[in-house]
Amino acid sequence: MKMKLITAAAFVVAFAMPAFAASQFWVVQDTATKNCSIVEARPTIDTMKVLGEAYATQELAQTAMKADASCATP
Repeated sequence: MKMKLITAAAFVVAFAMPAFAASQFWVVQDTATKNCSIVEARPTIDTMKVLGEAYATQELAQTAMKADASCATP
């Protein structure tokens, strides 16, 4: 009985984790142009630099991007 409960809890956690990750927004900066943008996944390429941490909403990420002095204005 205890093993079934542990297994069920593991499945719930495994399927819930992607749902939590999808609700994060990142402010990233192109290292060549210094232009910033907001993405829904943490970038894994070397030409993009993450500014700050993940934000819960796109509005919070937008506010942080506007406040960051290192972002170039197009």
